[in-house]
Amino acid sequence: MASRVVPVPNQPRGGKQKDAPEKARNRPALREIGNLVNNTIPAGEGTFNPQISRPLTRSFCAQLLENGRAQKPIAEAVSVHGFAPGKARKKPKPQTVVTISPDENDKSKPSTQGSLTKKAACRLTDRPRVPIINIDADDVDNELAAVEYVDDIYQFYKMTEDENRTIHYMDMQTDINSKMRAILIDWLVEVHRKFELMPETLYLTINIIDRYLSTKIVSRSELQLVGITSMLIACKYEEIWAPEVNDFVCISDNAYDREQILQMEKSILTKLEWYLTVPTPYVFLVRYIKASVAPDQEMEEMVFFLTELGLMNYSTILYSPSMLAASAVYAARCTLRKIPLWSATLKHYTGYTQDQLMDCAKLLVSFHLGAAEDKLKAVYQKFSELERGAVAHVSPAKNLSAGA
Repeated sequence: MASRVVPVPNQPRGGKQKDAPEKARNRPALREIGNLVNNTIPAGEGTFNPQISRPLTRSFCAQLLENGRAQKPIAEAVSVHGFAPGKARKKPKPQTVVTISPDENDKSKPSTQGSLTKKAACRLTDRPRVPIINIDADDVDNELAAVEYVDDIYQFYKMTEDENRTIHYMDMQTDINSKMRAILIDWLVEVHRKFELMPETLYLTINIIDRYLSTKIVSRSELQLVGITSMLIACKYEEIWAPEVNDFVCISDNAYDREQILQMEKSILTKLEWYLTVPTPYVFLVRYIKASVAPDQEMEEMVFFLTELGLMNYSTILYSPSMLAASAVYAARCTLRKIPLWSATLKHYTGYTQDQLMDCAKLLVSFHLGAAEDKLKAVYQKFSELERGAVAHVSPAKNLSAGA
């Protein structure tokens, strides 16, 4: 593997042009697309746009309403007379219920009454419901948000994420190990920054590397070739102006020539069967960050910092992309002391409870604890910059640290 990085010639990459404003380079691609409306969200702080057409839902609701009206007289008859029409009337049996005594020192006692007392009923039924915020309420007029389909899209992501997962493939590799993989990804993070590529490209690159290494034994002399070729493929998939093959030849200090990269590209695409549309942690991150409700820049950068630390370490391959993303959000909220640490809205949109994320979140925090002393510092230096809020210097979450 090459030991140094050769500067890349100044060429327009990632949609950057000379006279284009700074914001034009950093287009939030999936951030705008992943804004979706949830049908099952109860009425809370967000409201739905009545202009959204859902003919199947409307007809079904109308049918339920009509059936309810038809059954109302029967229900009233049962309620008033104690029996349904056409059936013999039976004497109701006394039921044992629990009433709440007005005396604070007197515990609940069983009694044979037909119904709860009014005071007890109020205590049982008047409990406040935790609202689930509709995070897509402000995007119903945005055609690019595709609010009609977002729930189905993320449900599909959840269904298909396990199809492309790779678990414990390093046992089959005879010439490389997890430490070499970490060195490769640490170097690719620097290459990704030099080319000014989109964040989606980095996540897809790592996905391609792991999937390929799980299907083919690679020598250590070819590992860097696998890395730059995977990034070349990811660039062609994600970028508007992708780097050329010669750029990767230059960035690798001419360790490989053009023909070797093209041959490896053919090998990778064949092994992956040209299947590149996969749900990486990034597609879940943009959704789960939005579910945090009005997250600030520090919160957003902390989530990406913890996620990239996790992707660089082979041990996180045990977790699915959605769980890794949700755990990064939870760990970031713990690190920044957000209250609550995990809300009903986050549970609704992620599908995970706080207990389910605990193990993965603790693992991410352990990476944060050792990031400053780690020899592989690409991610740490990346998020130490002021433009990223210098979140790498924030103290790790104490409640998730090993000694907690």
